[in-house]
Amino acid sequence: MFRRRFRMSRNLFLRIPNAVKGHVNYFVQQKDRIGRLGLSTLQKVTAAFRVLAYGIPADAADEYIQIGESTTIERMLGSLDCMHWTWKNCPIAWAGQYAGRSREPTIILEAVADYDLRIWHAHFGMPGSNNDINVLEASYLFSNLANDISPPCHYVIQGQQYNTGYYLVDGIYPKWSTLVQTIHEPRGPKKKLFAMMQEACRKDVKHAFGVLQS
Repeated sequence: MFRRRFRMSRNLFLRIPNAVKGHVNYFVQQKDRIGRLGLSTLQKVTAAFRVLAYGIPADAADEYIQIGESTTIERMLGSLDCMHWTWKNCPIAWAGQYAGRSREPTIILEAVADYDLRIWHAHFGMPGSNNDINVLEASYLFSNLANDISPPCHYVIQGQQYNTGYYLVDGIYPKWSTLVQTIHEPRGPKKKLFAMMQEACRKDVKHAFGVLQS
């Protein structure tokens, strides 16, 4: 039964949690402030398996593994962008509304991808005549971003603690705390360094689009 459910032997499965918790503290079982044990390494690894292997939503692991959506998608922020996918067989009557900058019918894919080219969010189907802002407003990601809600992420910059994650975007997106843009025409070494690092990281989503098209 175990091999049928996980498509691997029990011994191999147990080797994976033991390996990952030695490299990533997220998978180590923690205690809260009153000493209660939190989610086990097996629960977190099983949730990761189901999200990666079957493409289930993050909150779908709640009932099956007793692990919440926020815990499932922790540490998974990436770069947000859109691409136009050519619709070769678009009906002539619809060609006008689906024609974008290339003047050929396209369908827009909005996605969030990380360094490993994993796509954690995808919204597909908007006509190519729309821009990135229209697509963002139509996707379910917008409702959370509009309320400054993003997957939890804890980090410290110059002694200041931050608890809100963010996505890397280009200049067309709105200036929200959950969206970090590059600096247009940066001046000074600090701003130039920030723009260079931000733009280098944003290439992840472009790379993911290229691999997906291939």
